[in-house]
Amino acid sequence: MWKTFLIVIVVIIAILGGIVLVKGPQFAPPPPFVMPPESISSGVAEEMVWENTVSAVGTMRASRGVTLSAEVSGTISEIHFESGQNVEKGDLLFELDTSAETAQLESAVASAELAEVNLKRAKELRASRSVAQSELDTAEARAKEAKAALSQIQAQLEKKVIRAPFSGRLGIRQIDLGEYINPGSPVVSLQSVDPMYVDFSLPQQQLSKVKSGYQLRLTIDTYPDKTFSGVVEAIDPELNLSNRMFRIRGALSNKDGLLVPGMFANVEVVQPESTTVVAVPGTAVYYQAFGNTVFVIKNSDQGKTVEQRFVKIGQTKGDYVSIVEGVAAGEEIVTAGAFKLFNGRSVVVDNSKALPVSLNPTPADA
Repeated sequence: MWKTFLIVIVVIIAILGGIVLVKGPQFAPPPPFVMPPESISSGVAEEMVWENTVSAVGTMRASRGVTLSAEVSGTISEIHFESGQNVEKGDLLFELDTSAETAQLESAVASAELAEVNLKRAKELRASRSVAQSELDTAEARAKEAKAALSQIQAQLEKKVIRAPFSGRLGIRQIDLGEYINPGSPVVSLQSVDPMYVDFSLPQQQLSKVKSGYQLRLTIDTYPDKTFSGVVEAIDPELNLSNRMFRIRGALSNKDGLLVPGMFANVEVVQPESTTVVAVPGTAVYYQAFGNTVFVIKNSDQGKTVEQRFVKIGQTKGDYVSIVEGVAAGEEIVTAGAFKLFNGRSVVVDNSKALPVSLNPTPADA
């Protein structure tokens, strides 16, 4: 019996051993999971020489501009201009009816001539002591009164003839022939558009970065492919107390007449000194609440991995951001796909779909 029992035990052990040999590997712990490398785009931190500029939004203004009107009331009798016409200083623009003043002028001229004759006669008689000094004084006074009355009427007539006070371009006419206007009623605007002014404001922190004579660079959305150049002409000596901003006025040539008063312009004040910076594409900076970071690509035995670094960013120029601290020139950095990464993550670089970057981008929908 014991031999039979032993044989059964040996058979069972053999069967169990076979099962372990066959099924054992299926119960072994799996190998540790390794994440596949993440596909990203890369670029190189570059050392660049940047202009130091201060940016603002300005408004174009005419160097001289007025809305013409008459000093006196009257009926429009003559119009000598067309809307939008270029005029020179002294050109006749319009006239008011002067029929009443012309009649008064004839009477005043006659009175002045008579007073002058009487004064001459009084002087001759006084020289021969035929009249008293008082009569000569009276004749002189009347001659002065007649002359003053004549001058007053002549001045009234001059006020009814309106001429261009300076050379420039007229706006749209706001009167018609035969219309009665009151003193100060707008007739037409006159703008001198060469040179042009651009007025803009900057916060007080930028006061030390702007001085008279600094160069200006202007772009206007009306002419996306054109850049206008000017110069800082004046800086307001006081700040606006409501917002602590100070006003600057620049001047620029407008010989081609492209600029119009009232236009908005993007203004850059160019400082004479340049600055050397380490710049990366703006897409390389991962902006987060606890700090801005950049992923630097490192080579290792396992391939390419990334190192997350906190950076201090400076100015922005075009598609680039300057890095004040955290990245050195020549280091390869991640420019697209940073939101999927973490420190030590393996990556594979694919720049086939990388977007172009420029210091002076000109997007089609700008």
